[in-house]
Order: sequence, then structure tokens, then C-alpha cells
Amino acid sequence: MSSRLRMIPARWAIPAALGLLIFTGDQLSKAWVVWWLGPEPFLRAISLGPPWLNVVYSQNTGVAFGLFRHMPQLFTLTSILITAGAIYAYIFHLPNRSTWVQVSMGLILGGAVGNIVDRLRLGAVVDFVSVGWWPVFNLADGAISTGVTALAIYLIFIGDDLPAAPHPTPRDDGLLSDLLNRDLE
Repeated sequence: MSSRLRMIPARWAIPAALGLLIFTGDQLSKAWVVWWLGPEPFLRAISLGPPWLNVVYSQNTGVAFGLFRHMPQLFTLTSILITAGAIYAYIFHLPNRSTWVQVSMGLILGGAVGNIVDRLRLGAVVDFVSVGWWPVFNLADGAISTGVTALAIYLIFIGDDLPAAPHPTPRDDGLLSDLLNRDLE
């Protein structure tokens, strides 16, 4: 095993692998959709059988489901901050030794990074899955939604029997000893 792989804590193996898989699938699917159905959004569609299920190229400058369009810079920054917050919560507050939580975080992080890359590169997120009246979405959106739902189910119904991996607290026993000895003298 590579020395670099041994440096990654076990609690990051599943989120990193799954996140990379989601990110790669998301970016490849978006590239294919833009190549096949682009360059302009909504010019063509591919039917996937039922009349309510299609692949159509769309761009979203807002947030989920097209809300708050035309503020891409704000949502790029917001997406980065929320992703950083999710990583912080995973490290310090979530039961990150649970496989369920690790899979949830892999889905969330892979999808979030996929959409952040779109925002940074294109100024918008590429969406392409059209299901009836539901707003057009992409693989990253599906992964984020599934990951958040799975994490919520775990935290609400299953519980957090496994605490977050311990982080050693800084200690200076020498200083403490000196202070205690001074009080005794």
C-alpha cells in the first residue's frame, strides 16, 4: 500500500472514494450532455421511454430547482462555504466512524464538488434530467439529496452510537504540575 494512502484516516476512505466516483460520473455525464445536446440549452431532448422522462440540456445559475437565478457568484461562494461546513461537521460533530455516515458524506461531497466545479468553470450548473413537472436536475443534485436524506435518517432514527473519532486535546502536563506545586508550597 502506498504511504500516501496510509496517511488518510480510515474515516475518509469511503467518503473520498465515493465522492470521487460521484464527481467523475457527474462531470462525464454533464460533458456528454453538453456535447450531444448543446451548445444552447433546451434545443433538443432525448426521450428515455415514458413521455415524462427525458434528457435535456439546461443551465442553472441559481440554487436547487432554479431558485434565485442570476446570482451565480453569490451561490458559488455559498456552495463553497456550505461544503466546508459539511466537512467541519463530519470531522468534529458527526459519528464519522459509521459506514452509513461515511457513505452519506461521500454522496454529499462528491455532488457538491461537482456543482462547484461547474459554477467556477461555467458560471452555472449543467442540469439534464427532466422528470415530469419536477425541475431539471443532474447526478450531483441526486447524490446531494440522497446523501442529506440518508444522513438525516441516520441521525433521527438510528442515532449516533459511534462518536466522532477522538481528537487529542492539547495538554501541557509540565505547566499543570508547576502550577499545582506552587499552590502546595
